[in-house]
Amino acid sequence: MPFNRTLLSATLVVVALVIQVSVLARLQLPGATPDLLLLVVLGLAFVYGPVSGALIGFCAGLLADLAPPADHAAGRYALVLCLIGYLAGMARPENGRLKSAFTPMAFVFAAAVGSTLLYAGVGSLVGDTAARHVGLGSLLFTAVVYDLLLAPFTVPLIMALARRTENDPVAESSTGGDVAAGWLASGTGLRIGSQRGGMRLRAARSRAARAGRIKGVKRL
Repeated sequence: MPFNRTLLSATLVVVALVIQVSVLARLQLPGATPDLLLLVVLGLAFVYGPVSGALIGFCAGLLADLAPPADHAAGRYALVLCLIGYLAGMARPENGRLKSAFTPMAFVFAAAVGSTLLYAGVGSLVGDTAARHVGLGSLLFTAVVYDLLLAPFTVPLIMALARRTENDPVAESSTGGDVAAGWLASGTGLRIGSQRGGMRLRAARSRAARAGRIKGVKRL
């Protein structure tokens, strides 16, 4: 990923993880814990696309797996967020702007359900039965409610920040078209190639005009 994407994604992931571990996890809410990290991955994937979304999701999940007080196998949540980030990136439109709030909210709902089920499913494969003791139905319901309540305050802000990095003057466009064009292309509508072509055309015209004037002088 380009440097500006990497810097913004790493900053948002670290801040979200700190808030989730030090604040949200200590609220003692019934059922699940509000998953701010999931919302960050969704917001970035909606703008950056599936490949970047999967990479951001994997790194974010791996940090969550290693951050205390994690008590599960490392890589478990990384797999979940990697898949979520990829699937959310598939909904990214060409210009990186969603036309309505229905699509992101529907993905938040689906991601809350899917991440909870997938996390519990992977846990059952490695012998973690904590979800059975808490109640999978309660976890699903509370995860959806908490994430839907938190999403309107986080996902639009994250998407706005991500779009600002896409319009950065030093942003580089990737080969797959996943990155928006730089400031000259997307901000002003001008392209460097067309500017150079116009300068060459004007220079050729000026040389032709000077040659015509010189020929006219010689004829006189």
